[in-house]
Amino acid sequence: MEDIAKILDFIVEIEKLKAVLRKTRPVGLERYENSGEHSWHVCLSALLLKDYSNESIDINRVIKMLLVHDLGEIDVGDTIVYNSGTVENKSKEEACINRVLNILPEEQRAEYLELWHECELAETPEAKYAKAIDRIPPLLHNINDEGHSWKKNNIPKEKVFALNSVDISQGSEQIWSVVKGKLETAVEDGILE
Repeated sequence: MEDIAKILDFIVEIEKLKAVLRKTRPVGLERYENSGEHSWHVCLSALLLKDYSNESIDINRVIKMLLVHDLGEIDVGDTIVYNSGTVENKSKEEACINRVLNILPEEQRAEYLELWHECELAETPEAKYAKAIDRIPPLLHNINDEGHSWKKNNIPKEKVFALNSVDISQGSEQIWSVVKGKLETAVEDGILE
């Protein structure tokens, strides 16, 4: 019973992820996406695209990774991927992950913390694929929103191609090939400059 109470407390705590606004707007909407919506979107995307992973993957492990990978945003907020990655920001995210996961019973805490670290390192086939899939919705949001967040945050095409070519191709060269084509069209159409 104590474990159930801890899990219920965790479920309430992670509701805060729905209040974290991201830097892109969902397709066709004027408002910004929240991190809870992003988590759902990347998980469904991972399921739909799983057959295009570079390597054989355990999709259940990928889904678990994608569901916990943004929990650090509860305390830190979302940072635009092209400007993130600072040691200070990563340290704050990890502190939040530890705080939030410490609510859970020990066995679950250990499992999800391991998954979060695996995702951050992006060395296993599952983590590489998860990282690739995590990049796709924001790209599609921008492509279908006249490059809104790229333009608002002065993100040049060179940064978009450089970061995503690495992150996506390491998880799926096939997906990168198609996404790259969409980005090249966005450049031709003046959406990405």
